[in-house]
Amino acid sequence: MDEQERPKTTDDQAKGMSRRQFLVTSGYAVGGAVLGGVLGYLLPKRQEAAPPAAPAAEGNDYGQALMFFTQEQFSIAQAATERIFPTDENGPGAKELGVAYYLDHQLASEWGFNARDYMQGPFFVGEKVQGYQGRLKRRDIFQIGLREMQNYSQSQYGKAFVNLTEEEQDAVLTAFQNDEVPVTTISASGFFSMLRSGTLEGVYSDPLYGGNKNMAGWAMRNYPGSQMSYTQIMDKDFTKVPPRSLKDHVAHS
Repeated sequence: MDEQERPKTTDDQAKGMSRRQFLVTSGYAVGGAVLGGVLGYLLPKRQEAAPPAAPAAEGNDYGQALMFFTQEQFSIAQAATERIFPTDENGPGAKELGVAYYLDHQLASEWGFNARDYMQGPFFVGEKVQGYQGRLKRRDIFQIGLREMQNYSQSQYGKAFVNLTEEEQDAVLTAFQNDEVPVTTISASGFFSMLRSGTLEGVYSDPLYGGNKNMAGWAMRNYPGSQMSYTQIMDKDFTKVPPRSLKDHVAHS
């Protein structure tokens, strides 16, 4: 019988399924290797239920998908950054600008692993002008800080941080800023400083990195973004240039 006409046996079907499963598994493995193990938990394990899916991307913006935070951590970060950079008459706040996604993506990257920092001991208490001197990576600091924000909110108000009023959330953030929260593993004020800096970065960074959605952060500052050149308007009167993202240049290259 011709090979093409031979009916498929149970062994053939099993081989097909094994190959399909291999392709799926190897695809996850490659992603995990590239991201330093961020996606490692997606690898299927025997007798275990599949992990919960990350929140769906808003609209068609697939850059707004979680890579590091749990859903709870993301919700706390989103609420906290909104209080640091709230919506007002000048324009959108951190939540609408996608700042929590920016933080999530940065913590999943080399920045979150302190890949370019010297992280070997011995560790001493450094001066403020020396910057961070600890053994914990930024991703560890954020995980601890967000958990302590939740614990402090529960102890002071009996509610999760995201369920507090805006005034109560401000009080929690102020307590961290002033080192009034008894945290032993990290500096409460150091975590707040990192959170605040990350918030401003997410507001004004290129949208390619997850924040500054629709370049609205730049629009509030009349900032032109990533323009390749200004030669076409250098000899003209003042010209207001619409902002451009790095991905705009990729799309038109």
